[in-house]
Amino acid sequence: MICIAIANQKGGVGKTTTAINVGTALAATGKRVLLLDLDPQGNASTGLGIGRAERDQHSTYDLLVGDAQLDHVAISTKVPRLDIVPATQDLSGAEIELIEFEARTHRLDAALARHAAGRWDVVLIDCPPSLGLLTINAMVAAHALLVPLQCEFFALEGLSQLLSTIDRIRSRFNPGLSILGVALTMYDRRNRLTDQVADDVRAVLGKVVFDTVIPRNVRLSEAPSHGMPALIYDYRCAGSEAYIALAREVIERLPKLRKAA
Repeated sequence: MICIAIANQKGGVGKTTTAINVGTALAATGKRVLLLDLDPQGNASTGLGIGRAERDQHSTYDLLVGDAQLDHVAISTKVPRLDIVPATQDLSGAEIELIEFEARTHRLDAALARHAAGRWDVVLIDCPPSLGLLTINAMVAAHALLVPLQCEFFALEGLSQLLSTIDRIRSRFNPGLSILGVALTMYDRRNRLTDQVADDVRAVLGKVVFDTVIPRNVRLSEAPSHGMPALIYDYRCAGSEAYIALAREVIERLPKLRKAA
């Protein structure tokens, strides 16, 4: 089971959209996928049509703060082979509650370790827009990170902070943590700054950056309000086609992670 955290401390860069649509695309190829919604806002849960009643029964909060088993809190979605552990507002207080635990940075890792292997091939973790204990738990549990990066100037400043955090996680908790790739999101060819940011990121990170870029697309924004991934809402739109291409690149990079898993 390969675990990938989708992380960036900056909000509004497309983490949740990436998690939902890459997860859907991977499931469409036959892989069994589990999405862990680790954001208190619960947008990934909403985007997959998970109602409040279903979230109140079990959530990622129960994994982190309680002793719930992964198999007991995962629920099916409308997407075949894609399951989710939804999030609730309780996660907002988890940062404070986790401080009381001795192994507070390894709670999610321990929860995944207790799971009997075989049910899922890939676990995707949708992280909150911060570098607090929730995101640290995700990075400790993950084999690799997928980093959505908005094509704007301030995103570059945030990237350096994220890379510094990754180095600290490697040195203290998870030496095997790697960067699966950086996905350029909200790309607008009409904006010259967008091209400049994309060129700068590729110049600094090289092949770590995925070839696929995710364009600004109305359908990507509309799909969550209908409780479904864009790939199902409108699979022919430019955003869906881009995420299908991104998923292909992710699949190409999975074998290296599988050796480390």
